[in-house]
Amino acid sequence: MSAAQGWASSPFEVIIVGGGMVGTALACLLGRAGLAVAVLDAREAPLDRGAVGKGPPSMRVSALTPVSQQLLEGVGAWAWMASRRVSPYRFMQVWDGEGSGEVNFSAEQAGVPVLGHIVENDVTLAALEACLTKLPSVQVRYGARVAGLETGNTGRTVLLEDGSRLTAPLVVAADGARSPLRTMAGIDVNSRDTGQVAVVTTVRTPRPHGGVARQVFLPTGPLAFLPLRIEDDDHHCSIVWSTTPAEAERLMDLPRQAMGVELASAIDHRLGEVTVTDRALAVPLTQRHAERYVQPGFALVGDAAHSIHPLAGQGVNLGLMDAAVLAEELVTARRRGLSPGEEHILGRYARRRRGDNAAMLALMDGFRLLFGARHPALTLARNLGLSGVDRLGPLKRLLMQQATGHRGRLPYACRALSRRDAG
Repeated sequence: MSAAQGWASSPFEVIIVGGGMVGTALACLLGRAGLAVAVLDAREAPLDRGAVGKGPPSMRVSALTPVSQQLLEGVGAWAWMASRRVSPYRFMQVWDGEGSGEVNFSAEQAGVPVLGHIVENDVTLAALEACLTKLPSVQVRYGARVAGLETGNTGRTVLLEDGSRLTAPLVVAADGARSPLRTMAGIDVNSRDTGQVAVVTTVRTPRPHGGVARQVFLPTGPLAFLPLRIEDDDHHCSIVWSTTPAEAERLMDLPRQAMGVELASAIDHRLGEVTVTDRALAVPLTQRHAERYVQPGFALVGDAAHSIHPLAGQGVNLGLMDAAVLAEELVTARRRGLSPGEEHILGRYARRRRGDNAAMLALMDGFRLLFGARHPALTLARNLGLSGVDRLGPLKRLLMQQATGHRGRLPYACRALSRRDAG
């Protein structure tokens, strides 16, 4: 019997298509509860853990909230991540580049040790992949390209390009913002071009960043300097400059020295001169939200369900919350002897997540439109608003709760470890 045939005959409870951070985190959560899980990943091989988190930083980073950190600690990934490279930030500065409005947040004000960590995506994924190797009920197949999706009496069947077929009561699409599986399931998506492109690179500055995440709202869009700590050196930052397509094209054509000059000027030289240390990458920004998260025997998580403007750094955190909530519902259903593909079980997941995600998408879109407006009255309102937030304790605490992920009913996997241990 071939390996593919052996796979096809394995009795899986859940098939996860997509081995990125969210899909792999979901597999870890389900595997730790003993569910039989198949992970299908189009990549040819897992990441090389010996090379990840060493040398120059990757340009793809995420701002992981304390809530996401708790999930990663719970599945056993965080210790390896911290041994490689995580960059904590304890302060945030947000200001209007066209005025004097500014708001400052601190971990102390939020009542948490840190506001979050800037972590290279490869570091997070490599740690999660290592966790999967310790879970006997989870099987991962690389080089698995999906060709079709069928519905049958026993659940959903995934057809692969090599001709093999895998069937389970539940198939989960974690295959990204352009999710082929979402299309195969016939789920429509509301898509809106933000009119912006994110220019991403890495820089070094003469002044240390001091564990501060900085973001300035410019006429063409927000610019973020996200602090990186590389081999005990806190003079590095990851840059995400969301701007118009024309401006992004101009920036991409600049020599590194000229781009550094523009970056230094854009943040009012708060860190001194800026040296660009890597090539730049341009990523068009499209906001998407699936009209439905679930069907009988089928569910969407992460970017397959929603993709958001990066100005608040919430994208992967929302996806990890999806994974935690779905896992919680599936584990609860299993304890009750119920099938993971039943519509009312998946409906609970959808109700718990779609509203929260929709609210965050709307909030980010509102910020983008407000700070992109050039009308003098709106500029004044922005400055008064930012200054007011800095002075109003309750409102500031509310925004910090949003930023750290402490909002609404948290799934069990995302609660503080001390509270979990206490039951």
